[in-house]
Amino acid sequence: MKNQELIPHLFRTEYRKIVAVLCKRFGFDQIETAEDIASDTFLTATQTWTYKGAPPNPTAWLYNVAKNKAKNYLVRNSTFETKIAPQIAGSSEADDLMEIDLSPQNISDSQLQMMFAVCHPALSPEAQIGLSLRILCGFGIDEIAEAFLSNKETINKRLYRAKEKLREEKIKIEFPGPSEIEERLENVLTTIYLLFSEGYYSVSQNQTLRQDLCLEALRLCTMLIENKSTCKPQVYALLALMCFHASRFEARVNKNGELVLYDDQDPGLWNMELIGKGAYYFKCASVGTELSKYHLQAGIAWWNTQKADTREKWENILQLYNRLLQLEYSPIAALNRTYALSKANGKAEAIIEAEKLKLIDNQFYFALLGELYAGIDNEKAKQNFEEAFSLAKTQADKQAMQNKINKL
Repeated sequence: MKNQELIPHLFRTEYRKIVAVLCKRFGFDQIETAEDIASDTFLTATQTWTYKGAPPNPTAWLYNVAKNKAKNYLVRNSTFETKIAPQIAGSSEADDLMEIDLSPQNISDSQLQMMFAVCHPALSPEAQIGLSLRILCGFGIDEIAEAFLSNKETINKRLYRAKEKLREEKIKIEFPGPSEIEERLENVLTTIYLLFSEGYYSVSQNQTLRQDLCLEALRLCTMLIENKSTCKPQVYALLALMCFHASRFEARVNKNGELVLYDDQDPGLWNMELIGKGAYYFKCASVGTELSKYHLQAGIAWWNTQKADTREKWENILQLYNRLLQLEYSPIAALNRTYALSKANGKAEAIIEAEKLKLIDNQFYFALLGELYAGIDNEKAKQNFEEAFSLAKTQADKQAMQNKINKL
């Protein structure tokens, strides 16, 4: 891999690890310092490797440089004088206290602890996702701004306020105690789910599907599975749900970048390996007595990976949506339920239920109504597709609606 490809790749995979370890070492008071050291490490790599070429082990080189920069910071900064020096005065453990631990185990622990700190309930959901993208996923400000359909200035302000809140609340980068795990884990899972949704239902000007966001969500959820304290049924259920959805990535967008609706997807493009992984995780989730919203959504997603278009399939999906809406009502879940209703009981019944929702600011609401009216009242179908077209935020979505109109 050439330097111009290697360094961006390593930035995405290693920046977040260095920042997490340094934040854990310094605390949230020094979060900008941790980010600066990590960024400066990659700047040094760019300057050095351009002339000397990449070293045999680039990752180890980065870790070594980051350690040295962190040690230099500790030595020259007042933090060393006021916090570190008193601890090591006359101590033979000075070298240990100055050591920056970038071992695989500490990297994993630091990222997991950072995940729980960033997803603290004191922060808004938007701030949690923004910090997760920045600190845990290594996304640049431009990428975060695009994901939120915002600008760099707004995102910088949002992240600054979030970091200030973490300082004010004196939130520590540590793993919650057993009594807090369940409550805090819910926030973590919500953030991961929202991160996946940002990618799966992308409103980026350039992309209908942001696979990078989805894959980061899968990575974070896998970290929870790999830790015995957070390896719980609802975590397995969320991971299964995301695997099922991810299995249809290739079929969901055509070669022109246009969204392909479920009925028009080619099942031959579905990723059977991911479906198999999802089924395994779903089985792991099927223990205990708790039924979470992720269990129900994973069940719906599993049925959607079954190619046969049978009444049994859609009746099962419909019943799962009914239970999901009883557990936690969501307008989007209610909208998706009407599609399952149309497949199980016919379009006429589904139209009545769909029009009750009145989601007049949602492009998918009008897209679904267009589908439901097609073949029954093509003029109404056209009107709804046109409304969906006007609300669509990406050119690909607009083209998909135009294709529907052209077929009427």
